Amino acid sequence: MMNTNTVAGGSGGGGGDGRGKERQLIRTITTILTKNENPQNLQQFIPHLTLPIIISILSYKPLHSQPETLLSFFKWFQSNAHSSLIHSPKPLLTLLPPLLSRRKFSDAKSLLLNFISSDHPHHSLHAHLLRSDHTIPKPLLDTSLAAYVISKQPHLGHQIFNKMKRLRFRPNLLTCNTLLNALVRSNSSHSLVFSREVFQDAVKLGVQPNVNTFNILIHGYCSDNNTEEALRLINQMGEYGCCPDNVTYNTVLTALCKRSQLTQVRDLLLQMKNSGLFPNRNTYNILVHGYCKLKWLKEAAEVIELMTGKGMLPDVWTYNTMVRGLCDEGKIDEAVRLRDKMESFKLVPDVVTYNTLIDGCFEHRGSDAAFKLVEEMKARGVKENGVTHNIMIKWFCTEGKIDEASNVMVKMVESGFSPDCFTYNTMINGYCKAGKMAEAYKMMDEMGRKGLKLDTFTLNTLLHTMCLEKQLDDAYTLTMKARKRGYILDEVTYGTLIMGYFKDEQADRALKLWEEMKETGIVATIITYNTIIRGLCLSGKTDQAVDKLNELLEKGLVPDESTSNIIIHGYCWEGAVEKAFQFHNKMVEHSLKPDIFTCNILLRGLCREGMLEKGLTLFNTWISKGKPMDTVTYNIIISSFCKERRLEDAFDLMTEMEGKNLEPDRYTYNAIVTGLTKAGRTEEAEKLALKFAEKGQQVKTQDTSPELGTSDMMYSEQISSLCTQGKYKDAMKLFQQAEQKGVSLNKYTYIKLMDGLLKRRKSISKAVR
Repeated sequence: MMNTNTVAGGSGGGGGDGRGKERQLIRTITTILTKNENPQNLQQFIPHLTLPIIISILSYKPLHSQPETLLSFFKWFQSNAHSSLIHSPKPLLTLLPPLLSRRKFSDAKSLLLNFISSDHPHHSLHAHLLRSDHTIPKPLLDTSLAAYVISKQPHLGHQIFNKMKRLRFRPNLLTCNTLLNALVRSNSSHSLVFSREVFQDAVKLGVQPNVNTFNILIHGYCSDNNTEEALRLINQMGEYGCCPDNVTYNTVLTALCKRSQLTQVRDLLLQMKNSGLFPNRNTYNILVHGYCKLKWLKEAAEVIELMTGKGMLPDVWTYNTMVRGLCDEGKIDEAVRLRDKMESFKLVPDVVTYNTLIDGCFEHRGSDAAFKLVEEMKARGVKENGVTHNIMIKWFCTEGKIDEASNVMVKMVESGFSPDCFTYNTMINGYCKAGKMAEAYKMMDEMGRKGLKLDTFTLNTLLHTMCLEKQLDDAYTLTMKARKRGYILDEVTYGTLIMGYFKDEQADRALKLWEEMKETGIVATIITYNTIIRGLCLSGKTDQAVDKLNELLEKGLVPDESTSNIIIHGYCWEGAVEKAFQFHNKMVEHSLKPDIFTCNILLRGLCREGMLEKGLTLFNTWISKGKPMDTVTYNIIISSFCKERRLEDAFDLMTEMEGKNLEPDRYTYNAIVTGLTKAGRTEEAEKLALKFAEKGQQVKTQDTSPELGTSDMMYSEQISSLCTQGKYKDAMKLFQQAEQKGVSLNKYTYIKLMDGLLKRRKSISKAVR
């Protein structure tokens, strides 16, 4: 054994002496390794190891025929050397070529995966692979590409593929398919574009695609709802010597059924049959699921009969799908009978069957029927699972019974099931909707302590609630903490906060957050731009909103009808109706197709500014062109007629809208009742209000108010309180007083007034009897 004092040497001596000692150390270590001695014998040399020495040892050619020895040495130095040596990718890149040349693919991939897992976020290995001056062997690039994909970093694998393309290296088919599969399943909006490019480049490099290659691409297009491209790929497969298989057809059939494209489903089934393939059980199950989704239960049942006729007995999945379809339609009795029919075919209803029935009972029969099924399930020996508890929690939260939901969660734990992300997310949403923010926070904290990750949807729901409550500082703090904890913030997260600041008249904070969002690398889509444009319009900065529109156009984004409507509404809200029409006309020149919302915004703008006659001209022009009108359109004109005391015109227009099967709603009646009251025609007003109150259950509940304005909470609360106490006359007097003062009541006050009037009418009827 070499004398360590000789290795260590003194502090004196020149550079040449130092290099000589390094060479001597390398010879000593390689000699020990060549003799297959235990690497632990090298412990004494650890203080003298440097990066050049390690690389020299791993590059020692005689050791390349002993891959196991090299591997042992590498693992030894990784466990014992200084961290600066361990984190360098160079030793690994030196070791991998000899391992791969000796077909140690599994060991090479394992080493790569371990290094990649600890190489975040610097990606030093990746940078070295891309920028290395010396030629990196093709097998090393190929294996590294696969390792990055397996590590769920397909974007880095894609960059290695591009380097291989530049070097004219042909990747392995399996590697290509692995990369394609990861790309099509990633959340990137460009994933399909990249996948198509990888496919085309791989073919140019000499890769011969197989059926799996096409099935991956077809799955990607179907997931993106692009069935046209998926069908085109099926027709291209023959050019590459491939034939579609059942997986190919079933993938596209699933997508077509989801889009309710039944004509194409029939055509594809015929093509499948003509190609010599026959539907398998999975094909039939896809059709059953598709028909059930469309609520075509009769057709779904016919598929099951056809399946049976072909000697292919339906399985539990088939029946469970049909049970779900029946439950969705509220046909619980039929669903139960089908469950019983399963048993006649010696198919045992499983926990999915019962969970589906329980879910259906909660929705259509109530909790009593649902809990009876839970007991029946236990009696039949079918054990409940976490999903069973989640269903109960979901429905209790939906009904606002958050305490009952909490009790089920406790029982869930007692039964041996750990609450999952769905459980916590449901409870968090339930607490938020119930206004119990403290409880939502506690649930969120508990979720984190148990190692479960709050998903972005729940985070955004929580932020939305906080913004509604004007807890903007807390909302922002929560967002920043979530980001530090590793949560991926999306454009909805930022958009929710940005709109919250705008609504709170903090435009500067909103715009600052917009810039912050862009700095984080989130690419703004049309949805995000619509948020910022809406916020600027809300703040009376419509000209700035137009600047943002120009910005998105420069980025190659295409504005939608919503974008234009927001800006038109902004100008109208500012009273700049002429600008609104100028903008509208300019957008029409650029192929904008105005919709009913555009028409209503412009019409409302004219009427608000007292330009009723121009509004009527616009209204009549739309009718003459056959443009669709809705209740809001008529309410805008009727409201303006009433404000100008043209009550007969208002009545005529209400009759016209009824002739077009447009039901007058509370806002229609309210406008006319208000007009009659102001004109002193109180008796007519009361009769009309009573007419509406009697048919109130049939009136649509969506907001069709032509003018939302601001509300005086004092009048609204006093009138609602009087109605609740049954003091209708006092409520009516206060209502008239509010109208005389020009106070705008909130919509719930009007509902209370109508409800109070209806109750008063019922009590009068009882007295007459």
